Amino acid sequence: MASEMQLALVAGLLRRGRGLDLLSGAITLLALAYGLAPLLGSAYSPAASILCSLLVMFGLAQKYWALRVALDADLFTHLAGDAPRLQERTDELDQALLQLGLQKTTTVSRNWDDRCRGALRLLRLQAAWLIAQLLLALATIL
Repeated sequence: MASEMQLALVAGLLRRGRGLDLLSGAITLLALAYGLAPLLGSAYSPAASILCSLLVMFGLAQKYWALRVALDADLFTHLAGDAPRLQERTDELDQALLQLGLQKTTTVSRNWDDRCRGALRLLRLQAAWLIAQLLLALATIL
């Protein structure tokens, strides 16, 4: 069973995803603005259009994972504040996820160590998309 401190720590780590999302959002907006610049009269470059499109797609993929991380951060924060009733709250969470179609009916209830690892895996995926976006932006600049 996870402790209140473990849940709070995971929630704190997951909240760092907000900063990653802001950086990716800025890069995505810059790529979108640069990609749309030919509409305002600047010279059209097919290579620049492709690179801008890729940057925007990477940004959208990162945004998907950022939304998942933010949801988990909120859930972990909420559950960390009610650690004495964690088992009861876990059952309620699983039932709510099932009713909303966010969890498969065949999924067996996972323990909190597995849930913590899964949530941190989402954060790593979010960071990976941001890193891919940053590397593409740097390669474009250089």
